Amino acid sequence: MATATVRIPADKRDILRIIASIEKTEMKEILSELIDEYIERHQETLDLLSRPEWVDVIARGKREVSEGVQGKGLDELAD
Repeated sequence: MATATVRIPADKRDILRIIASIEKTEMKEILSELIDEYIERHQETLDLLSRPEWVDVIARGKREVSEGVQGKGLDELAD
């Protein structure tokens, strides 16, 4: 596993140390778990952005919103 230096404000670092001590674990395990949770929360976004056709659809939608194009109501959408 590669390593990386992470700068954490002293107050947050101290709290992490306390939590790690209470849980009898290492700070690196806590940080690894937090990173895993963050990646999991953003996995759907990563999946969408990995498909060029979806990136185009999203860009077109953003353009339409900024241009004031009226969308469809929920009752107008196909099932």
